[in-house]
Amino acid sequence: MTEELHQRTVKVTDPRALRAYAHPLRMRLIGLLRGEGPMTATQAAARLDDNVPNCSFHLRQLAKYGFAERVPGADGRERPWRATTLYTSWDDSDDPAMRAATDQINSVMVDIYLQRARNYLAIRADEPVEWRIAAGFGDALLHVTAAELRELTAEVDALLARYDERIADPAKRPPGSRPVTFVQMALPRGGVPVEEQRGESDHD
Repeated sequence: MTEELHQRTVKVTDPRALRAYAHPLRMRLIGLLRGEGPMTATQAAARLDDNVPNCSFHLRQLAKYGFAERVPGADGRERPWRATTLYTSWDDSDDPAMRAATDQINSVMVDIYLQRARNYLAIRADEPVEWRIAAGFGDALLHVTAAELRELTAEVDALLARYDERIADPAKRPPGSRPVTFVQMALPRGGVPVEEQRGESDHD
């Protein structure tokens, strides 16, 4: 995971690495590096309103598990850090350690998204009307199978990937564009269908 940032996604399969990633400040640091490019621990601390030793420690922990690295060939006493990929993904499983790590990171993500939503609402009244209309919240109720939900998620991911090149190359960003956090959640409601439960028991 130490390749150039043009590698789009890394899939984490080690629960220890996922637990290391599942820390509010570490996830904010990676988001900062991915969104704004390489920066030093001092610069990151100023952007996140934190202290330099704390950011430096957590950047080293991210590097230990391959999520961040020093910019090669950079001069100066404090070399900048950069993210190693644009996105991080992981698969859930029945392995207890992986399931616990997945629950932990999902909980951290929900807290981060909630805070971002509150931050937006705090300044929404000062936003131009065109942005107030374009941004906001919404949901839809779907009746789908697990396979259909995976297919739908893949289609949304492919749509969002059209804008990936603008993350690393500011020249590709059209005039008037700005960073937007697009939050994706798929939350099943109700219990598991009886037919699916019966199918699982038939294989026991």
